[in-house]
Amino acid sequence: MKTPKLTKRRVIAPIALALAATFTLAACAQGGSDPESTSAEKTGEFTYAIASDPSSLNPINVSDRWGLTATNIVYSPLARVEGDGTVVNELAESIEPADDGLSVTVTLKEGLKWSDGEPLTADDVVFTYTNKAVRENGNADLLYVGDQPITAEATDDRTVVFHLPSVSAAALSNIATETYIIPEHVYGDVTDFSVTELDPLAVGSGPYKLTDYQRGQYLTFEANENYYGPKPKIEKLTLRIVSDANTTKTALQTGEVDASFATPDQITELEGAGLNVYPYAEGRVAYLGLNAAKLTDPKVRQAIFFALNRDDINTAAFLSEDYYQNAYTILPPSNAFATEDVEKYEQDADKSAALLEEAGVSDLSFTLAYAGADPAQTTEATLIQEQLGKAGITVELKGVEPAAVYDEIEKGADSQYDAFLGGYIMGQDPDAYSALYRTGASANYFSYSNPATDALFDQGAAELDADARKDIYADLQAQIADDAVIFPLADNLKILAVNPRIGGVEDAKLVPIYTLENFGLLTEK
Repeated sequence: MKTPKLTKRRVIAPIALALAATFTLAACAQGGSDPESTSAEKTGEFTYAIASDPSSLNPINVSDRWGLTATNIVYSPLARVEGDGTVVNELAESIEPADDGLSVTVTLKEGLKWSDGEPLTADDVVFTYTNKAVRENGNADLLYVGDQPITAEATDDRTVVFHLPSVSAAALSNIATETYIIPEHVYGDVTDFSVTELDPLAVGSGPYKLTDYQRGQYLTFEANENYYGPKPKIEKLTLRIVSDANTTKTALQTGEVDASFATPDQITELEGAGLNVYPYAEGRVAYLGLNAAKLTDPKVRQAIFFALNRDDINTAAFLSEDYYQNAYTILPPSNAFATEDVEKYEQDADKSAALLEEAGVSDLSFTLAYAGADPAQTTEATLIQEQLGKAGITVELKGVEPAAVYDEIEKGADSQYDAFLGGYIMGQDPDAYSALYRTGASANYFSYSNPATDALFDQGAAELDADARKDIYADLQAQIADDAVIFPLADNLKILAVNPRIGGVEDAKLVPIYTLENFGLLTEK
């Protein structure tokens, strides 16, 4: 990937696998103060525009970008995994795998407290992991080895021992990272953790506490006086929901919001308005997915893929190779396990036509769903429709809310959608991708099932030798490519635009999914 030459903006490497009054956009359209003119004013607030409501604020099952962003602000995990695989402790003081690979002992830091002042103990950790391992709650896959759950026990107030049913290289990585701990004394009487919001909404251990949520408008947070880390440097944080990309750009230019994601074609204009722009990698796979429960013939799916031109789609959506790298498998190209020794489906109209003929299919038509407010997905959908139209394949486009895409596609054969555009960030260990591609997995939106793929996931998770694991996952990537349920498009950079009155972006760390690892390290200049 080319590295853009930037002045006020810098490329940040990946670090790790959504106000008291309604926002009045009419005022933005009429103009307002330039961001530079407010740079000296310290308001004690940071306002970040996000594209939609979180689909969940329940740490047990949250999986969407804005839900995870809010969760990361309010709650803390035991540890995080950095982009190079380094484990950085958060609530944990130490994490020690046993020599036999069948257990992991976690010792908590001393003096941890919840935002309500109660002590955070090993019992809270056991309570969290026990409920997260319940499949019906919606996000348990990575806490299983085969069909058996990992279990946890508290041996004293600060010590938790995790027990594995069998040796698993993947589980050793998954156990103590990226699961957000919740308090037993608050949620101990909850009987159903499959819900999207807990009551009370949030009692956590992160740098901020959630103080107000007005759906469709904003989430507000205030500094958590009981946070174990450094006190947040900006007292109040607001996630303001603005679904339209052009409205967001105007709000950035006028200083109505301090930060938001931007698109490559907006960079010059935003920098001209005085904003600082930070492109950074997430290890993301943007893709076209096919619903295998409806498009059941692999030859038909392969025919669709051979009719597409990946380069043209990516250039139209992401402007230039400065902002994306082609993806060819289920893993992002930056992943250490990624291979290009797969069927890449380079555009071949003759092969596409031959496959449709072999399948006995003519006049193929299907419905493609995408996030209608997302400029990149809108461009991708339009190009896909055009390219497939030239191959005699008719595509009906459905631009809808992002959450609605997945709610509908999860219905499988009963879904009104045959295909969908999406993107995922699953981290470094390939076993995490089993949540998308294993038969019956919680995020298997493709309705994909192949016993050979399941077996390769089992082999890869259990294999402790790094080279042997890489060979297994190379075979797995090739198998899924041949089955043609996903047409990977790109690992595209995210671009964060920030008001010049805000500092500390590098200290707060730009990371996949959450935008910033710790919003509390931002400063006002």
